Amino acid sequence: MKKRKFGLALSLVLAAGTILGACGNSEDDDKDTSSGKEKKDNFTVAMVTDTGGVDDESFNQSAWVGIQDFGKENNLEKGKDGYNYLQSKSDADYAKNLNTLVREDYSLIYAIGFLLAESVEEVADQRPDSHFAIVDTEVKKPNVASINFKEQQGSFLVGVIAGLQTKTNKVGFIGGVESELIKKFEIGFKAGVLAVNPKAKVEAKYAGDFNKADLGKTYAATMYNAGADIIYHAAGGTGKGVFTEAVEQKQKDPKREIYVIGVDSDQVKLGDVPGTDENITLTSMIKRVDIAVKDLATKAKDGKFPGGEKIEYGIEENGVGISDSKENVSEEALKAVEEWTAKIKSGELVVPGTEDEFKKFQK
Repeated sequence: MKKRKFGLALSLVLAAGTILGACGNSEDDDKDTSSGKEKKDNFTVAMVTDTGGVDDESFNQSAWVGIQDFGKENNLEKGKDGYNYLQSKSDADYAKNLNTLVREDYSLIYAIGFLLAESVEEVADQRPDSHFAIVDTEVKKPNVASINFKEQQGSFLVGVIAGLQTKTNKVGFIGGVESELIKKFEIGFKAGVLAVNPKAKVEAKYAGDFNKADLGKTYAATMYNAGADIIYHAAGGTGKGVFTEAVEQKQKDPKREIYVIGVDSDQVKLGDVPGTDENITLTSMIKRVDIAVKDLATKAKDGKFPGGEKIEYGIEENGVGISDSKENVSEEALKAVEEWTAKIKSGELVVPGTEDEFKKFQK
């Protein structure tokens, strides 16, 4: 009899424990049952760089500025509960870094650069509940937003400047990885140069990498030594070598007019010639990755994440243009830039971005 009473009492205790366990408590409700981590109530955002690094004075850095601006505007701090970045040292880091940010439960994860496309496709399929955004290419997945730019438009404008200011009628273009994207920079630049100076010659070379400053320096030396006086680069960290070579050549021959046109962000600081007041940055083609990144993060935070969509930023959206640093640009060239900008905005001029479009443009 006592045994039966004890068994009944034990059953009641176990039943009560089961009911309490089912009801849970507020602390348990705030945890992700799949990972055991507390869910984040606030919107968080992070990015994965390509191999150029977050301080490349170019593309990645501009994206990071946009994320920091978003963070400050929304009272977020750097870290897992706010905004952050992971730097990729090699291609092998892309998928690993994306998955790390997924596990850290970021609301929106950016992949900076077309080189991350394959990794984004892979991770987006594996993590359908996570939101991603990739810059400079299109990944057709419902949980991925694709940010693109009309780089050919901004490149055309700096091409106009180069075409009007070259004294030798020889200008150069140095790209990172030859691709559909970087060809837009080259083609747009070439079109701008020749639109105002049909006698000019434009030489283009590709380093095959966005993080080899030594190759950028070597290619720039070859071009400058062959008579080029202006080089436009779209090469990320490789482009730093172009500036290094131009600065060194200016130091050897202070009277020589030699310039570099920067890319993505205002690269005027890279053109300072030590020990002088000289600067060899002619101007920079600004690609407002910062504006696009902040804009998309704001939309996602407001519940308007454009998954599966391709969003494009051009001159009209203030997505591309020339930098405010243009002390070395002539009044004639600045006036021409205004005129050509108006033509682009009105639709009178459609800037070519491919070889086929360029051939038609020349006719």
